[in-house]
Amino acid sequence: MRIRRITAALAAVLTVGALALAGCSADPLAQQFKEGSGKNYIAGTGVTEVQADKRDKPVVFEGTTEDGAKVTSSQYRGQVLVVNFWYAGCAPCRVEAPDLQKLSQEYQGKGASFLGVNTHDTAATAKSFEKTYGVTYPSILDVDSGSVQLAFSGALSPNATPTTLVLDKRGRVAARIEGPINDQPSTLDTLISDAIAGRG
Repeated sequence: MRIRRITAALAAVLTVGALALAGCSADPLAQQFKEGSGKNYIAGTGVTEVQADKRDKPVVFEGTTEDGAKVTSSQYRGQVLVVNFWYAGCAPCRVEAPDLQKLSQEYQGKGASFLGVNTHDTAATAKSFEKTYGVTYPSILDVDSGSVQLAFSGALSPNATPTTLVLDKRGRVAARIEGPINDQPSTLDTLISDAIAGRG
């Protein structure tokens, strides 16, 4: 009975948090997140790496970006791919965006590409976010089908938003960061460079 009550209470908290996120503007949410108040946001946090001989099969996905371009997983075979799950109403997504953009620029032409997966928004909303935060790498819009999220539903699925996954050159998930990377951009940098070098 007690477990039932705790589960119900947790569900209520998650629902209220989601509704609050949907109704707030960008600045207050980002500020609350930076302050660490915990208001209006619940997510996982942590880094998980997978040794090369323990990785699942390559992830196969396809989708359409905010600009209407078709994207498939096969386009990225032979290079490391960093996949970030996000949406515009997510406060920590706003906070981590500059760090992701910086890393994407640093690795451009050096064996790693970046791809966003927007889980909630229309193309117009996604483009507005990208313009505001200077994000230049593409994002798949996955709100209607959820097919990309489903493709990543293996052992290291994106259980929180944001979640950042590092895929090795064969398209297998090599590492996951649950929660924002802004506290640990050097960790993501290391995970990327290790994957490029074939370490792990």
